[in-house]
Amino acid sequence: MTDSLETAQNPETLRRVSIDPVTRVEGHGKVTLLMDEDNKVHQARLHIVEFRGFEKFIQGRPYWELPVVVQRLCGICPVSHHLAAAKATDQLVGVDQLTPTAEKIRRLMHRGQMLQSHALHFFHLSSPDLLFGYDDEISHRNIVGVLADHPDIARQGVLLRKYGQEVIRITSGKRVHGTAAIPGGVNKHVTGEERSYLLKDIDQIIDWAASAVGLAKRLFVEDIEHSRDFALIDTNMLSLIRDDGALDLYHGGLRATKPDGSMVFDHVDYRDYEQHIHEQVKPWSYMKFPYMTALGKEQGAYRVGPLARINNCDFIETPLAEAARVDFRAFADGGLIQSTLAYHWARMIELLFCAEGIKALLNDPDLLGNDLVVKGEMQDRGIGVIEAPRGTLFHHYEIDDNGIVTRANLIVSTTNNNTAMNESIRRVANDLFDGRELTEAMLNSIEVAIRAYDPCLSCATHALGKMPLEIQLVAPDGSVRDKLYRHMDGAICQFD
Repeated sequence: MTDSLETAQNPETLRRVSIDPVTRVEGHGKVTLLMDEDNKVHQARLHIVEFRGFEKFIQGRPYWELPVVVQRLCGICPVSHHLAAAKATDQLVGVDQLTPTAEKIRRLMHRGQMLQSHALHFFHLSSPDLLFGYDDEISHRNIVGVLADHPDIARQGVLLRKYGQEVIRITSGKRVHGTAAIPGGVNKHVTGEERSYLLKDIDQIIDWAASAVGLAKRLFVEDIEHSRDFALIDTNMLSLIRDDGALDLYHGGLRATKPDGSMVFDHVDYRDYEQHIHEQVKPWSYMKFPYMTALGKEQGAYRVGPLARINNCDFIETPLAEAARVDFRAFADGGLIQSTLAYHWARMIELLFCAEGIKALLNDPDLLGNDLVVKGEMQDRGIGVIEAPRGTLFHHYEIDDNGIVTRANLIVSTTNNNTAMNESIRRVANDLFDGRELTEAMLNSIEVAIRAYDPCLSCATHALGKMPLEIQLVAPDGSVRDKLYRHMDGAICQFD
């Protein structure tokens, strides 16, 4: 897991390929590859070239602002940051257990968040590649092409996301950057009318989610050799797990597994995460490189997100998603499913789990309660961990006697996947690059590997592929051997 991240020997003798920026992901980044005369990839790096500094500028703010302020990290998964910060501030005000109503409103909000984010990523950002192929015309390989050729699929994706946003609106007050979660509970209850409104369409949502699982499975299985081997890497996996081993996206202990399925640690209290996870800093990226201390820097990298969660859990409590999980795990070869493209299939299983879970929560009488807040004795340290759409998300805060933040440490999901994404890039480049002629399809294949992780490079907003991109092949003497340029309108130009 480390070959692609170390400084290549004699880099002056290697050719450099750059992809800048990477498209159809959140935020801005670029890829560079160093290759020898035999076209072997010696180095693959995903560079995060923007700096935002949230950990620094929230220092000096009062703790009660955190659940609202940190949402500005992201426009597509603000609920995840909202709830992770809220869980941390629960501890700051000395609350270990919310009221049943407050916890279930938060869980409902979180299910809506996962539903809308997973639908957006699969249907809008990834389905064009999966349905049409990586070498399809770029003018067609986009959400407009999906609308034209597969209108039912596109429509279901739009309506699944819309429903998830409605769940967020009703539980948090707004579709984006709501303010419902507060230290010790929530400040908004759910009315009977709001519950009836959401119940009206939930069975259709579940049917569409089940159909999405079938689509994701079909796309994976129909070209199983490619799906299994594309960007294939063997990694450890990390996720939250419920006390009984069930999938839980809101709360639980930390479980880490090796590629063969054996445990690194299990049911670890996430407030002790610093004993088990450390972060490296590399000079060529603003994103850190976490690893498990028990395995060390060389072997301790891991993956998070849907693939890790479905691999790690022992079962799923909702029946349709559990049947899908069993079907998914049947493709494992004695250990964990490591295929990077399996992220999409696992993501849709979670989408189905969230749809089923929303129905169960809507039918829970606790949801309509009015006991919303608990108070306790102030503490100086709070750590909130949640499963965001892209993976395990850590929020760690420390405050002084006046309630002012003195320290903040955030490990976002994409940071946890950083090493794995770099290694996936190297694997794809090593398999596909021929060193003679650059093509848009080859360029896109590298991006397909990155997009499988649904990275949020800045925890900002989804980009729909409209950014310009340039890729160059540079000889050892510094001359440009080949260059490909993609304009903002999608047109491709080949330069002599």
